[in-house]
Amino acid sequence: MRPAIRELVRESDLTVRDLVYPMFVNQNVRAPKPIASMPGVSAYPFDDIGKEARSVSEMGVPAILLFGIPKAKDERGSGAWAEDGITQRAIREIKAASEVLVIADLCLCEYTDHGHCGVLHGDTVDNDSTLELYGLTAISQAEAGADIIAPSGMMDGQVKVIRESLDDAGFENVPIMSYSAKYASAFYGPFRDAAESAPRSGDRRTHQMDPGNSREAIREMRMDAEEGADILMIKPALPYLDVIREARQSFDLPIAAYNVSGEYAMIKAAAAKGWIDHDRAMMESLLSIKRAGADIIITYFAREAAGLLEARP
Repeated sequence: MRPAIRELVRESDLTVRDLVYPMFVNQNVRAPKPIASMPGVSAYPFDDIGKEARSVSEMGVPAILLFGIPKAKDERGSGAWAEDGITQRAIREIKAASEVLVIADLCLCEYTDHGHCGVLHGDTVDNDSTLELYGLTAISQAEAGADIIAPSGMMDGQVKVIRESLDDAGFENVPIMSYSAKYASAFYGPFRDAAESAPRSGDRRTHQMDPGNSREAIREMRMDAEEGADILMIKPALPYLDVIREARQSFDLPIAAYNVSGEYAMIKAAAAKGWIDHDRAMMESLLSIKRAGADIIITYFAREAAGLLEARP
């Protein structure tokens, strides 16, 4: 079949407008810090974050997902909602420097000295005590200018509390992109290097989902939708294409999928060995996520994919 005919009858297509680029701003570095386990990805100092976000926007990528790494951490993660916190400062800097949409990740793991997603009571994350802090953080991020709030902690009731907090503070029009089906996955390792957020003890299986469960994912997404989520996210993407498909068929809301650090690192490592064609594997992976039903693809490949998509006839 001729290429033009293949293009004409293609059922799914990937565009640069589908992509969101995750970015790290790190208060502890003075120059871009390459992430060894994520070739091509760096954590940026505050002074560089506006320029880097602008370069992403100029490539046509419509949004970034912002993670902040603070200089100081404590047991409650108080830097997460500080008016002069690294994320809040970075949001203001990015909004002043570019037109890119800023999606603010909302969790406490980067800000707590124990690396867990909320307040610890003994060895357990206390759900209800954590929700109060999520509400404070959401308001702080919205005040700084975040366009979308993205709670990733997987606490029960987090969307409801964040929606009520935003509404009460006058941010009724700030949408929520909820990490609704976030699995306790082996594919997060490189991210934890980048975000400096690995837990000092234990793990996150108490509140992240069992990889064996798909019906539970739909229940979690339905609860988030009922609590006021505007966008539902599945994370990771490639091992859970079936969940993305089921979500697309079950909900009218936009569906996001996070093509996570481990998925990115595998392609980079195999390509570096010469075992696969990097660009073809990258684009095929992203297209599979779109084909499964994702409207939004959060990926560390966004810059590279945008370059290839721009060059496409």
